[in-house]
Amino acid sequence: MPVPAAFLDRDGVINHRIPGDTYVTCPAELEILPHVPEAIRTLRARGYRIVVFTNQRGVARGFLSLEDLSEVHAKLEAELSQAGAPIDALYFCPHDNDDGCACRKPRPGMLLDAAREHDLDLARSVLVGDTPRDLEAGRAAGVGACFLIESDSDLRQVLDRVPTVARGPRSLG
Repeated sequence: MPVPAAFLDRDGVINHRIPGDTYVTCPAELEILPHVPEAIRTLRARGYRIVVFTNQRGVARGFLSLEDLSEVHAKLEAELSQAGAPIDALYFCPHDNDDGCACRKPRPGMLLDAAREHDLDLARSVLVGDTPRDLEAGRAAGVGACFLIESDSDLRQVLDRVPTVARGPRSLG
C-alpha cells in the first residue's frame, strides 16, 4: 500500500543556502539548520517518509564531483540520523539548466522516481521548498500539498498545515 512522503528541498530548507551562485562543495560547508531535526521527527511521527530532493548543477559546472557530492550527502544523512531524524531517500539532479533532463526541477523526475522506487502516494504527500521551481516540480508530480518557505527559515512553520496520516493495517511480511 503506497505511503505518503514529505519531500524536502535541500539547500535553504534542510541546510543553510550559501548566498549567490555558489554551492556546498564539501562536507565542511554543509550546515544543517537548527530546527530541521525536530521538524523531521514531527513529520515522521505524523506518518510521512522523508525524501530530500535537490538540484546540484554545481556538478555539471565543475564546482564539485559526484564523489564530493556523495561525501556531502553522507554527512547530511549521518548528522540527521544522529539527531534522531533519519531520511528515507535522497535524490539529486547533477545536470545544468539546459541539459534537457527529466530530473532537474521544475521538472518532476526526482519526485516520480522516488514515488515509483519507494511506493509513495504522491496525492497524500507534502513538499516544502524555498523556490517556486520546487513547488512547480511538486505540482507537476501530483504532490497533494506544496509549501513555499523563505530560504534558511524555520521548517516548523508549515507543520500546523501538515495533517497526520491515517495509517492502514500493517503487513506482517
